[in-house]
Amino acid sequence: MRHYETDSASAAGRLVALCMVVDGNMTPSELRALQRSRLLEYIDIDIDTFHDLVSDLCQDMLSTAVKQEHVVLDEATIDALLGEIENPELRRELLRAMWTIADADGVLADAEATLLSRACAVWAAESRFVREAAGQPARL
Repeated sequence: MRHYETDSASAAGRLVALCMVVDGNMTPSELRALQRSRLLEYIDIDIDTFHDLVSDLCQDMLSTAVKQEHVVLDEATIDALLGEIENPELRRELLRAMWTIADADGVLADAEATLLSRACAVWAAESRFVREAAGQPARL
């Protein structure tokens, strides 16, 4: 996988792209959910740049993650991609959008669930990811 600068639009966009293709099927409902989320505006990339990120991601996965005719991302690879996002607010916005996108087609595939659970685990383990008010963790 190629490396992107920490907290860059490319690193954030790639995680969204991964969420959309990790189950092997990017659906129109996921694209609509992405548009409604306004995440691309938040991370300041246009749709053409996002399409390039999707294409680059797919090329990277085909060249590095094919096992027995299937694309399989191991935990270390997912963690490395998640590790490129350090800003707590960006993490929250990404996680919110990724959940919305994964749920858009009405099916939470195993690969989507794995990605989302790793994001929750890795990012929650970092300081300042969860806002606390009155001693209670904030809801995402």
